[in-house]
Amino acid sequence: MGFLGISMTALLAIGAPVGVALMGAAMLVIMGDGMMSMGMVFRSFFDFTNSYTLMAIPFFIYAGFLMEKTGLIGGLFKFADAVVGWLPGGFAYATLLAAVMFGAISGSSTAMSAAMGVIAYPEMIKRGYPKWMSAGVIACGGGIALLIPPSITLILFGVLTEENIVKLFFAGVTPGIMLALSDAIIIVGVAWYLKLPAGEFSMRVLAKATFGALPALMMPVVILGGLYGGVFTPTEAGAAACAYALVYGLIVKRGQFLKDLLPVTQRAVNLTAVVFFLVGCVGVFQFLLANKGWPQDMAAWVGSFGLSSMSFLVLTIAVLLFLSMFLTGVAMLVLTVPIIYPISLTLGIDPIHLGIIFALAVEMGGVIPPVGLNLFAVSGTTGVPLTQVMKGAIPFLITDGIVLVLILLYPDIALWLPNLAVTDVFAK
Repeated sequence: MGFLGISMTALLAIGAPVGVALMGAAMLVIMGDGMMSMGMVFRSFFDFTNSYTLMAIPFFIYAGFLMEKTGLIGGLFKFADAVVGWLPGGFAYATLLAAVMFGAISGSSTAMSAAMGVIAYPEMIKRGYPKWMSAGVIACGGGIALLIPPSITLILFGVLTEENIVKLFFAGVTPGIMLALSDAIIIVGVAWYLKLPAGEFSMRVLAKATFGALPALMMPVVILGGLYGGVFTPTEAGAAACAYALVYGLIVKRGQFLKDLLPVTQRAVNLTAVVFFLVGCVGVFQFLLANKGWPQDMAAWVGSFGLSSMSFLVLTIAVLLFLSMFLTGVAMLVLTVPIIYPISLTLGIDPIHLGIIFALAVEMGGVIPPVGLNLFAVSGTTGVPLTQVMKGAIPFLITDGIVLVLILLYPDIALWLPNLAVTDVFAK
């Protein structure tokens, strides 16, 4: 096991991608074991990616890109602006509200940040919002998509651990709303301090925006209603989201949509390929760990320190936040979940609670430099210097940390909804 750890650390130190480091280190161990063959590498790679549930990820990724191209996101944003844009700082609230609604369909944090950078940022500047605040709201608003179902992060955690994904979705609802509310509180304070402008409320504008946003508003109703009602599995919900966006694009944009379809599909395929490669590498790594019985050995070793479940979770959060400074969220998940999850079970930690903690840590990692993908997505689409985006993100990062601490100390905040739901909804 020591050789495996040294090999993986050495590969990461020389700049190898996380997936290559995981599989490369595992292959070195397998090559040196006379009882194992290299054929096991390919078998375990493809066996792990050959998952029906895992197909939900490319579907929701594709649905998010399609929504951006068809204008569905723009409709959601105009609706959100009509609802809350008349308040002081209301345009920032509208961005958050649109982030929550978009997250309820695509589950993609970076996609949401990039889309809002194009849609919301110019209008915020036009209405007198400072650049740093505008960029910070968009960057941190994107992270809400990691908790509001259907979350790609929670889907991946469920696949890696074989936990029920619908139950994870239910558990993400309350923390996701808490993130949105905590961000709104920050906006209230900043709006008061900077004396940000308020718009004018108009029933005519609200009615027009509501009518224009109906196709976008119906999408989460259909997708999430079918998912929570037991009509769809997560994978079928993702497929339904793609079909909805495709049909809408063909009806509304027709020929232009067909021209845009290939570039959109290429973007989705590229991102999906990265995710599936990482997952396949984890399959090889987990196969080796299980074959050697090392998770049990690690659990016994951690147990010898006499750590309580709370102490272990605090240590886990510290490790995740540290790794988030160097790794993307997906890479961080595939690197740590195979090691942390088995140990958490021996300590009696609820796996659904653990999944939400992982999602919150990944959400914070999206705006923690130097890697924070949301920071780069917003900086790239708005032209705001990275330092200014970071400045605007810091207040929201603090409140996100408070939400993480509350979920850590009071697991029932996340668990009450899945525990309340009907059991047969969770049938795999």
